[in-house]
Amino acid sequence: MSNVKILIVEDEPIVALDIKNTIIRFGYSVTDIKTSYDDVLSSIKEKEPDIIFMDIHLGVGKDGIEIVKEIKKNKNIPIIYLTAFSDDKTMQRAIETNPVSYIIKPFKREELKSNILLSIYKMENVNEVTMNIKYTPIGFDYYYDLKNDNLFYKVQPIQISSNEKKFLRLLITANGQIVPFSTMEEYIWQGSSISDSTFRTLVYRLRSKLEFKLIETIPSFGYKLIK
Repeated sequence: MSNVKILIVEDEPIVALDIKNTIIRFGYSVTDIKTSYDDVLSSIKEKEPDIIFMDIHLGVGKDGIEIVKEIKKNKNIPIIYLTAFSDDKTMQRAIETNPVSYIIKPFKREELKSNILLSIYKMENVNEVTMNIKYTPIGFDYYYDLKNDNLFYKVQPIQISSNEKKFLRLLITANGQIVPFSTMEEYIWQGSSISDSTFRTLVYRLRSKLEFKLIETIPSFGYKLIK
C-alpha cells in the first residue's frame, strides 16, 4: 500500500515539516498539515486520508483527543498520537479513542515507519474481517448491518437518521424490486400525512450520503436499489 495518504495534525511548524519529510522519504504521501478542529474535519472530508498523525496539545480550541472523538463518529481512520504529554490522565483519554499507538516526543523517525506499517496492517485486517461478517453488500462498496441498522462504506460507518434507516432497510429487503411510494410512507411515517417535500428531502439526504449511487427512482411509482 505505497499509495497510503497521511494527514498530519501538528501546530509546531518545524515538527510538522520534519514528520512530512520523513513520511515522504518512506514512500507515502501527505494530504495536509492542519492545526485546528474545523480545518482537520474539512481536510478529511476533501482528501480522505488513510492514516492520521495527531498531536494532542494544539493551543486554543479543542485538543487532539477531542478532534479524534469527533472523527470517530463518522470515520474509522487509524490514529497515531504524537505528543509530549505522558501523564496518566491524558494517556487514558487517548486510549479510550482506540488509537493505533501513542508516541511520546521526541521520537525516532523509525517509530513513524513502524506505526505506519502497523496502521496499514490493521486497515487490511479490518477490511478482511468486514468482508467475512454478515453485513449485506448493497453495491459500490457499501454494506448494511441489518441486525443493528448500521450503514458502512467499506469499513467506515456512515451516520444516517432513523427514517433514512427505515427507507434503506425497505429497499434492501425488497432485493432489487420496486418499493411503492405508499409502502414507504406507511412504513416510515406509520400512516401520518406528509408533504412531497418531506419525502423528497429524506431521499435527497440519503442519496447524498451514498454519493448519489444505489437508489433509483421509478417515476410515479417508487424506488429500488440499483443492482
